[in-house]
Formats: sequence, C-alpha cells, structure tokens
Amino acid sequence: MLSLPQFNTQDSPEFYKTLRKRVNQYFKENNISKYGNTAMKIKTIAMVSLYFVPLILLYTGVFTNLWIIAGLWILMGMGMAGVGMSIMHDANHGAYSKNKTVNKWLGKFLALAGGSDVNWKIQHNVIHHSFTNVHDVDEDIDTHGILRFSPNQPRKKIHRFQSIYAWFFYGLLTLNWSLIKDFFQLSDYNKKNLLKTQNTNFAKALTEIILTKAFYFTLTLVLPIILLPFAWWQTLLMFVLMHFVAGLILSLIFQSAHVLQDTTFHLPKDNGSLENSWAIIQLKSTANFAPKSRILSWFIGGLNFQIEHHLFPNICHVHYKKISEIVKETAQEFQLPYYEYPTFAHALSNHFQFLHRLGKA
Repeated sequence: MLSLPQFNTQDSPEFYKTLRKRVNQYFKENNISKYGNTAMKIKTIAMVSLYFVPLILLYTGVFTNLWIIAGLWILMGMGMAGVGMSIMHDANHGAYSKNKTVNKWLGKFLALAGGSDVNWKIQHNVIHHSFTNVHDVDEDIDTHGILRFSPNQPRKKIHRFQSIYAWFFYGLLTLNWSLIKDFFQLSDYNKKNLLKTQNTNFAKALTEIILTKAFYFTLTLVLPIILLPFAWWQTLLMFVLMHFVAGLILSLIFQSAHVLQDTTFHLPKDNGSLENSWAIIQLKSTANFAPKSRILSWFIGGLNFQIEHHLFPNICHVHYKKISEIVKETAQEFQLPYYEYPTFAHALSNHFQFLHRLGKA
C-alpha cells in the first residue's frame, strides 16, 4: 500500500476557502456552467478531425509522395497531442460535461495515443494533482534517473548533458506509453492498492489495456503498413515520427509548467508531513505562461493556465482565462506566489536553464 505524505492543514486555510467562494460566485453571477460550452464542442470536432482526416487520407492512397505522407503523420501527431490536452484531459477530470457517461467515453480517447485511461487517472488525478512536485510521490518528476528534474534527486554525471538530450526523451513520451509504460504502471498500482480508486481490478484493467492497444496498433500501424505503397520500415518510421511530435508537444507543455527555476520541489519531513497545505503546494509548484496567446491556449487546452487547472481541475479549461484574474488577485491578497511567464518561449527557456543548472549542481 502506498504511504502518502500528509498536508499541513494549518497553512493559510482561508486562502482556498476564499478562492473557491469567489470562483463559484463568478459562475453564479454570470449564470454559466463550469463545464464545456459550444466552443468546447467545436474544438472537439476540430481536434478529432486533425487526427482522423490525415489517417483517412493515408488509407485512401490519395497521396503517394513521401514528403506529403510525412506531413500527414506529423498532423496526426499534432492531433494526438491536441485530443489529449483539449478533450481527454478535461473528460478524465470530469470537467468536460456534467454527464458522467460523456466524460467516461471521451476520456477513453486516450486510446488514440495507445494509452490507458485507468492508469492515467491514477498517475495524473490521484497522484500528480494531489502531490505536485513532491519527492518520491509525483511520478511526473521521476524519470528513473534519466533526467534530474528536482534538486532532491541524486545527480549523475550524465545529467551534465540533460538540457541537450532531454529533447530526445521528451519525444519518446507517448511511444513509451503505448508500448511499455502502461504494463509496468498497472503492476505497480496493483501492488500499491491504487486500482480500487478507479473501481477496477488487475485482471479487468489488464484486459482493457491489451484490447485497447490491439485496436490502436491495428488502426495506426498494421493497416497503414498493409495499405500504403511503401516498405514496412518506412511506415514504421512515420509512425515513430507521429509519436515523436506528440510526445515533444506534451512534454514541453507540462514541463514548462512545473519544472522551473521558480517552482518549489517538496521534500516530506521524516514523519511524512509536508510543510504546506494542498492549495499552497499547487501555487508553489506550478506556473502559467503565455496568458495572452489565444491560439496557443486553444490548441493546448488552456494548459498555459496551469495554476487554475491545478486549483480547479473539475472546471473546463474554456473558463481558465476568466477565473485566472480571480486566482491571481486572491493569491496576491494573501501574499502567496503566482508564477507567470509572458510567453511560452520564456517558460521553455527557464525550464532548460533549470535542467542545465540541475545537471551541473
């Protein structure tokens, strides 16, 4: 059974209480739902199309030029990332719709990246959102020694070059996920008795993972190898290219919100307690970027407003920009940090500077 650290409930308890009241008041006064709206439905169609239209064009054989084919695979990679950030993400947080059935099935769109929604909910919802940047708990900062994301992690000689080779491993994110990671995670979560948080068991979850991956690899690899007029290895390379594009996008977006020079990396005390409350940990461990970029925000599912997402994961991302004003003002009122970078480039630069620093320190 996984032993989890305890939050300090006496740390600024009025902050989150006040913030929730103000955010709830915003929705009430404007008579709007905290779930997705018409714009969200339009985005869903757009993102799903960005994934499936190139795939259908590949199937039909309309294009035979290798460069055009490569472009279609790249678009699929962008669609994979877009579906993940803009649709699956909200659905698995229960924020897409007030209808739980809608959330359940849209959450399974993770299958379009070859992933398991059961594992994802445990890693992301149960662990990452609860214990953001907490040493030996948050799996998002644990790369098994390949990269050093926290000053609390041991440094290896190879880490001197991590700001250079990180790009390569970032690109492997979804490929590793679809091939290996789900099976190891499932076994680990079963040992830690975490599968019960998703009302499932090992046998049921394993069966679903195998069937999901069989469907995914048939759809995106086996059929293209059969239908496309290219050697099998060329299609395989295109498949890897698609994953590399998706993995790179997803990694850079998420790491630029948590693994930064400003954010805090929490080390539990000997008695298993944490210095801060849950809400304060979210503020200290998270940063926003590019708050004025509508195009970027649209594509990445509002995850440039990562602070708002971590404090209110049950609210659809289409509302983040509006409530960010409330969150920022309340944090300043309580003299709490609110990290924000003017552009994505600023956050990205900060992230790689931090990787370089951790590799040398």
